[in-house]
Amino acid sequence: MSAKRTSMRNLREVLRLSYSAGLSIRKISASTKISVGSIQNILKMAEQLKLAWPLPHDWDDQTLALKFYPRSDAKPSSKYQEPVWSELHLELKKKGVTKQLLWEEYTQQYPNRCYSYSQFCARYADWLKKQKRSMRQTHRAGEKLFIDYAGPTIPVVCAASGEIRTAQIFVAVLGASSYTYAEATLSQSLADWLGSHVRAFEFFGGTPVMLIPDNLKSGVNKACRYEPELNPSYQQLAAHYGVAVVPARPYKPKDKAKAEIGVQVVERWIMAKLRHQTFFSLAELNQCIRALLMDLNQKPFKQWPGNRRQWFEKLDQPALSPLPKYAYQYTDIKAARVNIDYHIIYDQHLYSVPHPCVGEQVELHAGDPLIEIYFQGKRIASHVRKFYPGTTTDPGHMPERHARHQQWTPGRLMNWAQAIGPDVLQWVKAQLQRKAHPEQAYRVCLGLLSLSRTYPAERLNQACALANQQALFKLKNVKTILQSNLDKLPSSVPVQSSLLPQDHENIRGAHSFH
Repeated sequence: MSAKRTSMRNLREVLRLSYSAGLSIRKISASTKISVGSIQNILKMAEQLKLAWPLPHDWDDQTLALKFYPRSDAKPSSKYQEPVWSELHLELKKKGVTKQLLWEEYTQQYPNRCYSYSQFCARYADWLKKQKRSMRQTHRAGEKLFIDYAGPTIPVVCAASGEIRTAQIFVAVLGASSYTYAEATLSQSLADWLGSHVRAFEFFGGTPVMLIPDNLKSGVNKACRYEPELNPSYQQLAAHYGVAVVPARPYKPKDKAKAEIGVQVVERWIMAKLRHQTFFSLAELNQCIRALLMDLNQKPFKQWPGNRRQWFEKLDQPALSPLPKYAYQYTDIKAARVNIDYHIIYDQHLYSVPHPCVGEQVELHAGDPLIEIYFQGKRIASHVRKFYPGTTTDPGHMPERHARHQQWTPGRLMNWAQAIGPDVLQWVKAQLQRKAHPEQAYRVCLGLLSLSRTYPAERLNQACALANQQALFKLKNVKTILQSNLDKLPSSVPVQSSLLPQDHENIRGAHSFH
């Protein structure tokens, strides 16, 4: 039961005003300055105890108090009982616990020797001011995880080449318990940044309500005091784990004080101890960090009872949300515009999208197994990811006229050319060999072969013979030969390589350049 400093005299007064004077609960509250809820609890308890007015004449204040508070210290005293402020401070970190609730529990335990609520709050504030500046913020259990990188790095030597790389140290600290996680990665890239988050969640065995990162470029595309722009991959990780990301405001050290202290502790108690060792792999370094991390979390606090591990088990661990069934898989998310050939490029490989999306801005999600393309939040294409240069085209994405080209192969084209004539075959072979990819020559070859529907095979073959002699490998050159009937001239008549008239009133001779 809770009561607002319900002293023995107040208990008697509440019972008198209710049973003898017949006042309503609200009028009793106005008279005694006791809350309506507390009066309701007193009268309910009195009903359960089957009390009547007047009370038995042999009941003194201590007897009455023990009826209502059997576990309390009912001895009258002029000396107030001082709460254990460190324990109350720890309780305040628990979800749903307020100073009002703690004060009511305190009055139940010491009903005759307790401070008023205002005195209770004032004395707690005075006690809190005397503590370390960094401990003044109250962090709810399971609410915040502060994240940052340590400034110093640790060298890692490649055993094969002797190359030295500097490992970055990722640090994550839970707000309520200060329970700390640390690991080494080879960079602060987005992939390493998000991978460290996944491993930190697994270390804690759950996820908090909020992530408080520094304005690191890996996680925040645009640092802003009021509306920081998160990296889309970071947003995807947050959605996967059901957490909110609230970056620390620029130039506001209080926002990330817990992270800075956590980084400082890791630098002193882990990195400093490893400064004389040489590491030949990242795994070896992380193994040593994990061992020292266990010692760090079990190191007793200087000004508080217990250690980080004990506080974690009591505060944060019960309040963390469970991990999802599957861990987050890193996905590189990029904006892209669909090219006129209805393909987008990622890592030197082309992937097709439906041709109506040409010119549109899309979002590309690149994971290890798949490349997925989204337009206006809807997935429009999916391809198996290729890790080499080339082109992946889904026939369903092509316009109908382009899809017909996919039915052709170099062999089929050359068989058709050979049926028309050997010179046609030679011209087609030259086209296929001139291109880096034969597919790039399909259109011009089909254009040439389709001329057999307009001209006899003999003429087309002769036109290709003339083109082959003059190394004319443009389709318009062959068309010009046919249209000007040059293929019908006797073979003894020389053919101008340009196939254009050389004497014209607008053409100047060599004498003009003396």
